[in-house]
Amino acid sequence: MFYSVIFVTVFNDNSMNKVERKWIQLVMVIGCIMLLASCKKAQDVQVKPSYATMKVAAADKELSTSYSATIRGRQDIDIYPQVSGTIVKLCVNEGEKVRRGQLLFIIDQVPYRAALNTATANVEAAKASLATAKLTYNSNKELYAQKVVSAFSLKTTENSYLTAKAQLSQAEAQEISARNNFSYTEVKSPCDGVVGALPYRAGALVGPSIRQALTTVSDNSDMYVYFSMTENQLLSLTRQYGTMDEAIKNMPEVQLQLNDGSVYDIKGKIESISGVIDRQTGTVVARAVFPNASRLLHSGSSGNVIVPNTYKQCIVIPQGATVQLQDKTIVYKVVDGKTVSTLITVAPVNDGHEYVVLDGLKVGDEIVSEGAGLVREGTPVK
Repeated sequence: MFYSVIFVTVFNDNSMNKVERKWIQLVMVIGCIMLLASCKKAQDVQVKPSYATMKVAAADKELSTSYSATIRGRQDIDIYPQVSGTIVKLCVNEGEKVRRGQLLFIIDQVPYRAALNTATANVEAAKASLATAKLTYNSNKELYAQKVVSAFSLKTTENSYLTAKAQLSQAEAQEISARNNFSYTEVKSPCDGVVGALPYRAGALVGPSIRQALTTVSDNSDMYVYFSMTENQLLSLTRQYGTMDEAIKNMPEVQLQLNDGSVYDIKGKIESISGVIDRQTGTVVARAVFPNASRLLHSGSSGNVIVPNTYKQCIVIPQGATVQLQDKTIVYKVVDGKTVSTLITVAPVNDGHEYVVLDGLKVGDEIVSEGAGLVREGTPVK
């Protein structure tokens, strides 16, 4: 309208020449074109947005959950000496595979061999004293029967006999102690396994009170892998299988991801789950066992346990199709071209990309599959 008024005014002005009028016409035409273009853009802005949707279907789904884990040998036994002395010989090297009863260290045996010899001699002397006391006592019994000696004399010899008998028992006990101490000078492996570090070398003085163990023998034929599960995950397992014993019995095999990101080529089995929840962390400790014939796993290392969870004929939706409101999960159904918010229940296990829906949706429902956070109740969906 504004340009039309200018156009009429200009052409009614007789003072302008023909060239000036043509220039003004050109400017007015350009202005009209720009006005029409701006109107077209305003109309385009008002176009309704479109959203990706999907039809809900049922399928089998396996989701895996990863738990941080620590790896331990079936037995990690610290070896301490039971007697004091100087190490005279190391019989193994670090990392060496040993058998139960194999010799690891030899501690100076000279003083303990001398103590054993003394104890053995004391036993022999005690035996001789007992034999003499026995002969005297038996002789006095015969003399007492003939009324040659008094009752006092008989009782005295009997007491001497009993004393000699007790001294023999004491000497034998000392011999056993000395023999044990002598045997402790040979430090042996208590189990099959692998030798750890050897901080003490030949010539070092050691004893039962040393701060650091002579070494550690780790039984790594099978490795124990410990990881923590939350209380909710524990409850979910119990509900799924009925009891914790049934859950442990029927749980699928698990995998172990090593610290370098690779996956251990042999699967393991969950053997136990602690029945006590830690008050500070709210978790329980689970233990899986993995065979280690190749000795690739080492006690003290770390990794991740990957636990699979299989759901049969379940509804699976992308996590982008959901909106989290506090502890509630919402999706938007498409009903008659408009969105309707729907509360759903999802499985506690997810892979970071999809949810398994336990309640709130049924096969055939259409939902907004992407950008659900931008949708509002009743939003028209193209």
